[in-house]
Amino acid sequence: MDLSKLPKIELHLHLDCSLSFSFVRQLEACSPESYQSRFVAPAKCRDLNEYLQYALSGIAVLQTKTALENATLDLFEQLRADNVIYAEIRFAPLEHRKKGLAGQEVVQVVSKAMQEGSRQTGIQAGLILCTLRNYSEVQSLETATLAAAFKADGVVGFDIAADEAGFSIQNHIAAFQFARTNGIHCTAHAGEACGPESVWESIREFAPQRIGHGVRSVEDPSLVDFLREHKIHLEVCPTSNIQTNVYPGLPDHPIDKLYRSGVSLGINTDARTISNVTLTDEYQKLAQTFHWGKTEFLACNLAAVDHAFTRPEVKAALRQRLLAGFEG
Repeated sequence: MDLSKLPKIELHLHLDCSLSFSFVRQLEACSPESYQSRFVAPAKCRDLNEYLQYALSGIAVLQTKTALENATLDLFEQLRADNVIYAEIRFAPLEHRKKGLAGQEVVQVVSKAMQEGSRQTGIQAGLILCTLRNYSEVQSLETATLAAAFKADGVVGFDIAADEAGFSIQNHIAAFQFARTNGIHCTAHAGEACGPESVWESIREFAPQRIGHGVRSVEDPSLVDFLREHKIHLEVCPTSNIQTNVYPGLPDHPIDKLYRSGVSLGINTDARTISNVTLTDEYQKLAQTFHWGKTEFLACNLAAVDHAFTRPEVKAALRQRLLAGFEG
């Protein structure tokens, strides 16, 4: 089975953490060794916080309209090589204002580039805007307001990212309320660095339709039951979870257990550069470790389509493409 040829859905993908060497080299003189040391994390980090330090290099180079545009177009080429047919790309627009861009300009340029990338590759896509755990209530609301303002221009969702540990969620409750009131789909990073209590907290305070990662939900059987019964989808990123030291190795990862329990989940890369991984790589690792085949991969992709932040007619077309692609 050639996993590279299977059509794929990716819902959890950070723009600033997915910069190819060829793209970075266009911006600055950069050797392969320098790129590796600055943009690619070790195979095993101490924790999520160390892993996230490598995102800072990506954010630093994405401070101009040209860089943001070209990074987005470059990511579409990565997705095309991976046979991704639908992607939701997320980033925190307030992080890209260090050289004078306004938040509106940041979202506008990425939105336009996404539409151009979609036109060039045939990959359908949407944008998710992220607030960060360390943001103030004002910053969080500003991000949610941007999501609402660009709803007609490809922004499909609102998210909270960064390290769960050490930051209260109180600053972000109003932003999620605003997003929901304005018809913006919501997801939330939880159950990654912290345990099931962070998933419960996010569900209670944010009412998200999906959870980013969420793998530590497995530690609470009642939470697993809740996720299944309420059809809350987990955006699982296996390699990232190993790299951030949530689990020692892939055999210890709960993705197979969660899948067998009936929880809706999909497979994602999270950060293609920081984790040095493609979606095909993720599939190959799961096939080798858990003996997953077309049945499991198709089920995960169909679950991702069901929970994608897009229109019903788009979902119907994606389902048809998936079923046709998995028949071969």
